[in-house]
Amino acid sequence: MLEEVERWLSRRSWSVGDRAPGALTAAKRDLGTSVSVVLPALDEEETVGGIVAEIRRELMERVPLVDELVVIDSGSADRTAEVAAAAGARVVHRDAILPRLPAVPGKGEVLWRSLLVTHGDIVAFVDADLKEFSADFVSGIVGPLLTEPDVQFVKAMYDRPMTVSDGPAADGPASGATAGQGGRVTELMARPLLNMHWPQLAGFVQPLGGEYAARRSLLERLPFPVGYGVELGLLVDALHTVGLDALAQVDVGVRRHRHQDGQALGRMAAAIYRTAQLRLARAHLVRPELTQFVRGEHGFEPRTYAVDTEERPPMAEVAEYAERRVA
Repeated sequence: MLEEVERWLSRRSWSVGDRAPGALTAAKRDLGTSVSVVLPALDEEETVGGIVAEIRRELMERVPLVDELVVIDSGSADRTAEVAAAAGARVVHRDAILPRLPAVPGKGEVLWRSLLVTHGDIVAFVDADLKEFSADFVSGIVGPLLTEPDVQFVKAMYDRPMTVSDGPAADGPASGATAGQGGRVTELMARPLLNMHWPQLAGFVQPLGGEYAARRSLLERLPFPVGYGVELGLLVDALHTVGLDALAQVDVGVRRHRHQDGQALGRMAAAIYRTAQLRLARAHLVRPELTQFVRGEHGFEPRTYAVDTEERPPMAEVAEYAERRVA
């Protein structure tokens, strides 16, 4: 298995500098392919505008690589929608998509619904909380899909330094930044799971990263976990659907974003474990809960959360999506 992973790394791992934007736009024109970029956003007014502006300036106006830029607002209480629209994105509220099916909270829910309001042959997902964002994140993950006919799913890989100013980091460094310490759930939960159960995927540097692109023809065939497990679920299901050689990754440098506290990470880890569990045993399973503790007025108090387990079916099975394709 190690030899297979090493062969894959040598064939399907690239750097963003391997493909110039001009060459990508030429390939895109020759193929007649369209590209959509989707930003799922919830209370991201501080960062979403800069990301949208960078994509518009570098990849829509300077070079015509991106055809469609859509922000899906998950119900923000701040000015996320206004800021994104002012920067040049088309903003769609999650609840306005497929209204016959009530939305549930979760990132995967938003990504799944985005397929109904975008049209690109290639769909790229980018998190809306990135700081010091570069258009390389988009051109990097889209590039192999335009130049490698056999590639269908591409993840970004990067360093994820953690700094105290990024947010609560009680288990992080005391000051400054530490390279590679921003992926705690990846290292403590996702990577061990993948290495033990799907060793073919052991070569992915950032399996839970929120920046990845895929052909619509693949995404519409995959189920979407509605919550934090969506990245692991899509990666595992893509492996089983199209095989390892159709998956790739591109080094885009450094990713800086807001980090979450230890308890939020615990809930993420539980959802990711559950996503893996469902893929290991498709059977009747009790809906799990996770109990955590916070110190209150009378000592430690329990807080119990339901673990995300719901999944949306492949979009190709949704009647409204099929009707849109026929139209």
